Amino acid sequence: MIVSGRVSQKMAPVLKTIFDQMPEPKWVISMGACASCGGIFNNYAIVQGVDRVVPVDVYVPGCPPGPEALLYGIIKLQEKIMNEAGTKQAAKRVA
Repeated sequence: MIVSGRVSQKMAPVLKTIFDQMPEPKWVISMGACASCGGIFNNYAIVQGVDRVVPVDVYVPGCPPGPEALLYGIIKLQEKIMNEAGTKQAAKRVA
């Protein structure tokens, strides 16, 4: 799941429901300053970071993030997935 833009308090439960309905494995990319920390919108209506609603695997910086930043985030997520797969393979060999 890619979360881009600010997340309102009304939208947070819906986002959590969508995350819960996703099949395993679940990965989340937070794209931009608004999704990562609320951006310039510091008020009661905006969630100050999507990581308060769902667990985030990769944060893509920027306001707005450029296409190269998104590609970098996707590559980092691929590396994280490969490292997790390698760790599982090593655990199977030990057991």
